[in-house]
Amino acid sequence: MEEQPPTQVANGHNPAQTVETGQTVETVETVETQPADEQAPAQKLLLSREMTAGKANQVAVIALLALLSTITTLALPLIGGAFVAELEKGGGAVTTAALWMVAVGLAAAITGTMSGFLLAKLGIQLVTKLRVRTLRHSLGLPLKIARREGTGDLAARLTSDSSQIRGLTEVGPLQLPMAALQVVATLVIMGVLDWILLLMTVGSFLIAIVGVVFVIKAIRQKFEALQTGVGKLSDDFVATMESLTVVKAHRAESRLVKSFSERAENLGGLEIAAAKLEAMVVPVMTLAQQIALVIVIMGGGVRYVSGDISLPNLVSFLLLLLQLAAPLIMAIQATGAIQAGLVAKQRFESVFSLPYEQMDDRTADREPVTVRPGAPAVVLDEVGFAYEEGQPVLEGVGFTVPQNGLTAMVGRSGAGKTTVLGLIERFMELDSGKITVFGRELPEWPLSDLRGRIAYVDQSFTLLRDTVRNNLLLGLDRTVPDEVLLDVLEQVGLREEIDALPQGLDTSIGGESDLSGGQRQRLALAGVLLSDARLVLLDEPSSQLDSFNEGRLREVVDRLSEDRAVLVVAHRLSTVQHARHVILLDRGKVLAQGTHERLMSESEPYAELVRGQMLRPVDSVHLSRP
Repeated sequence: MEEQPPTQVANGHNPAQTVETGQTVETVETVETQPADEQAPAQKLLLSREMTAGKANQVAVIALLALLSTITTLALPLIGGAFVAELEKGGGAVTTAALWMVAVGLAAAITGTMSGFLLAKLGIQLVTKLRVRTLRHSLGLPLKIARREGTGDLAARLTSDSSQIRGLTEVGPLQLPMAALQVVATLVIMGVLDWILLLMTVGSFLIAIVGVVFVIKAIRQKFEALQTGVGKLSDDFVATMESLTVVKAHRAESRLVKSFSERAENLGGLEIAAAKLEAMVVPVMTLAQQIALVIVIMGGGVRYVSGDISLPNLVSFLLLLLQLAAPLIMAIQATGAIQAGLVAKQRFESVFSLPYEQMDDRTADREPVTVRPGAPAVVLDEVGFAYEEGQPVLEGVGFTVPQNGLTAMVGRSGAGKTTVLGLIERFMELDSGKITVFGRELPEWPLSDLRGRIAYVDQSFTLLRDTVRNNLLLGLDRTVPDEVLLDVLEQVGLREEIDALPQGLDTSIGGESDLSGGQRQRLALAGVLLSDARLVLLDEPSSQLDSFNEGRLREVVDRLSEDRAVLVVAHRLSTVQHARHVILLDRGKVLAQGTHERLMSESEPYAELVRGQMLRPVDSVHLSRP
């Protein structure tokens, strides 16, 4: 099997396209290729800057509310001490002090709630921005990079990693600084009230904090392994579901379930280990608080009896001690979210650092690329190419595709036919030689302009999981009436089948209303008919068609080749017999080229292909219904 280029169907339209489909309007962005083997500069993700860019007023409001929450929280123990002082004096201000305690408590709760909600809103907006950026970057990855990373692992950035980022943003930018401020301010106030009791308190917490630091490091290691494993598991599961027909045909469900279950259990073990570490943190800090409370009560009682501290100050100190644990525990409880978020941040950075096909800005001062009058559609000159394994796929390949007419490429599996089409589309980059399209070498073409002049149908006849209408309109920059869409469906013998679908043109492909292989083939070819591209690349277009529909296809190809260049990878004898020019590839080299009749008489390898039915007669295969 040859390596297949990316799943792209009938991409033969103008760049920066707007497609109107019903009540929706899609903008299709174009891309400019960055060499796939270049490593892009590391993309450091500054979450705070990303989250607050252009939102200075919102950030100021959140900071003010958080500060007010912290101040009122710190004031509450002092007001409690004042309340005790009024009780000692027996004055009439007891009620006033009590009302102040209630008011300050409500203010702390309200401001804390509002700041938390507004911060969460910013975090959600950041996650949305990261998801959009990830979608754009993933779709712009060169083919080999996208395959190496894996669909499921890239998709994990949109799901689990995004959730972890949100957890990080909700505690990292503001809540932790406010918690730190509250801790520092609490300790300062406690020191003012009684520095000896403060030393007792700090000593009780210090040992616990040192232990927690080591636990935090272990938690981060667990989350790194966990999130990487989840991404790989997701990737393999997506690939398996895409091959579900083969899995069922080979009764492999049980074996795959066992394999996935073992991996899921291993990941569960990592989660349990991380949960165990997280579960240790809060009890340790709570124990430290309880020890500190006992010590302060005992030491404070002695100091109160000796007259070294007043009762109101002792009450305020105890309330501050009880309050001190809250921000510490909050910070420690957030440790898991922070560690998971930092790992997710690194995973986003790894995606954004991948080389990609950069967006074409199409600036006004850029001269549009024009074709050279009279130039052939495609010329390959001593083209060489190898995949990462290093084994050459093409060596010294050279041939010409004229401006119009049908050119067929034939050869055994693995000869390099699909690779040639991928190189013309710049799905991959040449290793040697050159390719010219309409008289200009590939590097002279902005990627969007190049692909805008080519209609391409891959050998799998891949369609988007979308409506029939949107698949037909994919990449078009104009509105197309239903009667025109139905007409092209009629030309490929698909109108009756589409009319029979539940919503006709607006039926989504996939699920309950999926199409057969032959129907998908014909729908992809219908999109080519709507294209105004001057070069049409077809990778074995008749492989799943019966003789009746192959005849219709041949009529469509003949009509296209009247005023366009059509380059087809062919395995049907009928296709080759209709070609103006035939190219025989074998093991990455051109063995012969010419008309079918000439090759039959002059090329023994070509004649063997025909005699051995490597080029199949029309009636030899019936793979799908008409």
